[in-house]
Amino acid sequence: MPKKDEARTILSSLNMQSAQQSDICCYTLLAMSSITEQSEWASAKNDWIRIHDIMQFTDVAYKVRYAENSRETFRKQAIHHFRNAAIIEDNGEATNSPNFRYRLTNEFLEMLKNFGSNEWDTLIHVFFENHPSLIEMYASKKKMKKMPVQINGKEMSFSTGKHNELQKKILEEFAPRFASFSECLYVGDTAVKDLYKDEEKLRLLGFTITLHDKMPDVILYRADKDWLYFIEAVTSVGPMDAKRIIEIEAMTEKATSGKIYVTAFLDFKTFKSFSESLAWETEVWIASLPEHMIHMDGDKFIGPR
Repeated sequence: MPKKDEARTILSSLNMQSAQQSDICCYTLLAMSSITEQSEWASAKNDWIRIHDIMQFTDVAYKVRYAENSRETFRKQAIHHFRNAAIIEDNGEATNSPNFRYRLTNEFLEMLKNFGSNEWDTLIHVFFENHPSLIEMYASKKKMKKMPVQINGKEMSFSTGKHNELQKKILEEFAPRFASFSECLYVGDTAVKDLYKDEEKLRLLGFTITLHDKMPDVILYRADKDWLYFIEAVTSVGPMDAKRIIEIEAMTEKATSGKIYVTAFLDFKTFKSFSESLAWETEVWIASLPEHMIHMDGDKFIGPR
């Protein structure tokens, strides 16, 4: 039997839904266990790999090529469901980190190595007996790596990583100092794109939001002054340059509120590496110097203090 069909049999044995027995899911399982057409399941591995590595393995080992923009399909159709079923885990890095990886859980790997043996049916039975506790264990493991954050008085949590660390500082350090009495209308997360989104209020304020729009990392609204703050949290990419402002202006062309554009950095060193690309008439906030702001133009505020 071809290895792809064997992988499908394994996924069926785990009672995965039909959508999670697709070719993409089969190739994901084969890549994550390093199984080629010539391999024995007993040689299965669980090395840390990326979705890009899964696609590359499928191309080399099975001569099936997926376009680079298929990564989201792999994530949604295979990775997400495999993780929920506790057959894979991630390494806890931020999802936009170059070091983010997935692997088969050790428990599933040991079972997988016995596929086709006389032990398989027994191991499947044991897996299902232990499955609820495995799901709870891996869910707790992931939850422990979250950072608590206050959003409009509600306790929520970010996944770990520098980008979310900076977003947490924006909400808890920047907003009380420079956007007093404001409320958060939007904030993303490296693991959950729209962690918090008040879509109704955004539309009332004149936002035109489509699936293709890239929202600013944080949007605050100060009702007493009718000001909107568009904030980009920059650790490696994405400052408030001229192109970014044009994109946000297009999303908010019907908005009548005052617009404030802010780029936030964790430290002065990161700011310096982006200083030449920042747009004029924007603001800079550096988390390591939380009491101060940098205004990218002088005439508006020049004069004796």
